[in-house]
Amino acid sequence: MGQVVKQSIKGTVVTYIGAAIGFITTFFVLTNFLTAEEIGFTRVLVDAAILFAGLAQIGTSASIIRFYPYFKNKEEKDNGFFFWTLVVPFVGFLIFSIVFLVLKNPISSYLLENSSLFIDYYYFIFPMAFFLLYMAVFETSSNVLMRIVVPKFVREVLVRLLTLVVYLLYSFKVVGLNGLAIGLCSVYAVASIVNIIYVISFGKISFKPDFKYITKKLRKDYTNYTIFLVAAALGGAITPFINTFFISGELGLTYTGIFAIAINIAAIIEIPYRSLGAISQPHISHAIKENNFIEANTLSKKVSLHQFVVGLFLLFIIWINIDLIFTLLPQGEIYSVAKYVVLILCLTRLLNSTLSIGVTILNFSKHYYYSLIFTFILTVAAIILNNYLIPIWGINGAALASLMSYILYFALLLSVVYFKTKTSPFSLNQLKVLGIIIFMFVLNFIWTKTLSPLVLILNFSELICEIIDGILRTGIICLVGLFLTYKWNVSEEINKLILRINNLWTKSP
Repeated sequence: MGQVVKQSIKGTVVTYIGAAIGFITTFFVLTNFLTAEEIGFTRVLVDAAILFAGLAQIGTSASIIRFYPYFKNKEEKDNGFFFWTLVVPFVGFLIFSIVFLVLKNPISSYLLENSSLFIDYYYFIFPMAFFLLYMAVFETSSNVLMRIVVPKFVREVLVRLLTLVVYLLYSFKVVGLNGLAIGLCSVYAVASIVNIIYVISFGKISFKPDFKYITKKLRKDYTNYTIFLVAAALGGAITPFINTFFISGELGLTYTGIFAIAINIAAIIEIPYRSLGAISQPHISHAIKENNFIEANTLSKKVSLHQFVVGLFLLFIIWINIDLIFTLLPQGEIYSVAKYVVLILCLTRLLNSTLSIGVTILNFSKHYYYSLIFTFILTVAAIILNNYLIPIWGINGAALASLMSYILYFALLLSVVYFKTKTSPFSLNQLKVLGIIIFMFVLNFIWTKTLSPLVLILNFSELICEIIDGILRTGIICLVGLFLTYKWNVSEEINKLILRINNLWTKSP
């Protein structure tokens, strides 16, 4: 677990740097210079490209992690494994290019009334999807080689920096809407090229195929797994974008833009898992290959626990400051209607990032085909609930539809995972964390009733007083929570990290 923690910490640091850039982009550029409709347009465009790329992979990212241990051999250049990581997704891209061309008319008919702007730029999703596809493929290749930091930098920092530049060019009228769409495509082109160059720079991989190494059994296993992943992708890749599609069609791009801002805020919850999951998945894949489910179970519990700790602390910070966040947000009065959307989406992201490691175990085990059933249940539930709840509660209904769908999904899936593999992401220490967070919310309630009014009478403007109160309240209560986490010995790794930071602090002059 030491290497997992070390790599995930580095990756998380990079991710939070990217999050800071994303914060600047969202809170000081998008909401200040773009209308909610324009934000909605870019959200739909990128989401459509991500969906296209996810389907076109035909499971390549998962296949890389699952099958690399079978090819791994330094002397033999991994037996030509990385040749297939180029060919398979390219075939997928050609297939789904035809699919998306065929679907243009029915999609256009649905979005014509409320989101016609997206239809005018429909064909931009093709080049964007292509670059997103290979950016993801080469990032996964780096992950299995235990090099997550640079690809993580590309995805979380470089992409966000270049995206910020594109938005600034549009904000200051240097480029128009066409330039904005071209610029977003170019961002992912640059990111893809950087990832490709980085993987090639290792000098340890070969794109020369070794057809003799592909035994009949290996070919059969890969084919069956790929067919399964294609079927699963038809549901799994679609689910995250159902909200965007239904909101755009039913309510229009303005509400899509408002919902997108709420998504950006809630996305902070799952940032740690992007690194923790990326570095832990190859280890879990190897453990399952060796039929070592005891180690897989241990890794599952630790990954889930650490994400639960960080995710709950982040949810606490966001929610106790949500009104201040919308006050500071340019045109915040427009986006504040999404206040409870943020809360519901934060809970959804917490649930998803904490329990997704169970999905990883199922997908890498011989029982992977079960996840196909649950993926379709998730997709169908999301479609039905969005269709039913959006007309009643608008964007709050869309957020609630996601939460309810994932609760059903994980309840069923994790039951099967435990029954088939005897592994579970749950641990008693998670109850300790939940108790700590509840206590922190109680402290926050007491603070707002007693100390906040005292801060507000300082000789500053009301906004400055609210900011001071928010910083003091958040900082002090989080320190109390961190102290309790240490004293209750919630996690050995977290305690070691706290001691290491404390030693550096005490040794500093």
